[in-house]
Amino acid sequence: MTFQFVSGRRLLGSAALLTTLLSACNSGGDKNATASESGSAATTATALTAGTWRGVLSAQGQEIPFLFDLKDEGGKQVVYLINRGINGEEKLRCDEISTAGDSTTIRLGAFDAALVVSERLSKAASSGTLTGYWVKYDAKGSYRVPFKASHPTPQTLFFGEAKERTDYPLLHQAQSFSVVFKDDSGETYPAVGIFRKEADSDKAYGTFLTTTGDYRYLSGNIVKMRDGKERLQLATFDGSHGWLFDATSADGFKTLQGDFYSGKSGHETWTATLDPNAKLPDANALTGLKPGQKRLDFKFPNIFEGGSISPTDPKYRGKVVVVQVLGSWCPNCMDETNFLAPWYEQNKQRGVEIIGLGFERTPDQKLASQKLLKMKQRMNIGYDLAVAGVANKDSASKALPQLAKVLAFPTTIFLDKKGEVRKVHTGFSGPGTGKYYEQEKAEFEKTVAQLLAE
Repeated sequence: MTFQFVSGRRLLGSAALLTTLLSACNSGGDKNATASESGSAATTATALTAGTWRGVLSAQGQEIPFLFDLKDEGGKQVVYLINRGINGEEKLRCDEISTAGDSTTIRLGAFDAALVVSERLSKAASSGTLTGYWVKYDAKGSYRVPFKASHPTPQTLFFGEAKERTDYPLLHQAQSFSVVFKDDSGETYPAVGIFRKEADSDKAYGTFLTTTGDYRYLSGNIVKMRDGKERLQLATFDGSHGWLFDATSADGFKTLQGDFYSGKSGHETWTATLDPNAKLPDANALTGLKPGQKRLDFKFPNIFEGGSISPTDPKYRGKVVVVQVLGSWCPNCMDETNFLAPWYEQNKQRGVEIIGLGFERTPDQKLASQKLLKMKQRMNIGYDLAVAGVANKDSASKALPQLAKVLAFPTTIFLDKKGEVRKVHTGFSGPGTGKYYEQEKAEFEKTVAQLLAE
């Protein structure tokens, strides 16, 4: 699947400048941008108020809310997307902000996406409102979702609906649920849901784990509706994805039924049943090598022009090698990279290397290299990165034909000192999953330690 989500870029000026906020996102170039987005004439910058803003994406007849902070750091403005979950929170730094004509673009971290705010549409910006679009430049076809924001606002996501606050002591501690998602074609897939509610408010947090990754930090609320049913609403926005989970329960959260809205058009339904023993299939058994295969045989271009990377290169001989199948567009890959990058710096002297194989949303090798290089710089990645193909599972499977199949981004492959594949791990449970993240890290360290000891 796949969040840190990571995301963020550059705001200019000591005061919050509306015009400045809008242009930074446009560096990717939206071929479908309107004149109000791309800008045709200079305008006077409108001062924005620092502090916490409540943003709303309008898609599929739903509102997907999120919070962001606007701060002044050393004479320039920076935006932080705020995502809270069962295991704390993350703040995704967006410091790449620019202005062109009558619009300001806030580049959303490492993702090829932006919030584009129109000065013409946001004349009330200085009084606390913004209007514009969330634009994904690497999406197939036109991808623009209306966006608005307000300030000041209470630091809550969902409000304005008649409801009654009721406590649910069961959820004062995180509880696990067996979940089944169903897409609009009728296809289903399993998941584990984890939900928790604050004891002294209606605020709720959660996440979903699937065989291909997790849905990261989700926050919202739990309330009792006038019809007597309980309602759970959870949302997140990481720059690459805007998600809304909306469900009701008629039995005190023993079971739930709901909808999952993803961005502009994605929709699935889901059901959940309280289950303390809920679990997914073994991530180490979902795929593996084809019969008769023992090694990976690849040679892909390095992100630096003129070089190439292969597991048979002298640099990797006699070492334990971890191969990371990733994409700069993938939040779960970002979560894994946020773990791997510092881990590598602390452990490379033990005789272990990491190779990142990037699958990007462009067939242009040069552009793909630029995206991965940007990711490398933003996330302080010290290990090698290569351009391996375009961002889909079929492409990844063809690039690594020794594997039975590639099911997810990320996929992590462990090679022993002889260069033989010893484990293939599908997906990654990130920091938004709490104890599952700790288990993920512990298993990684255990596997590497065992291979180093051989």
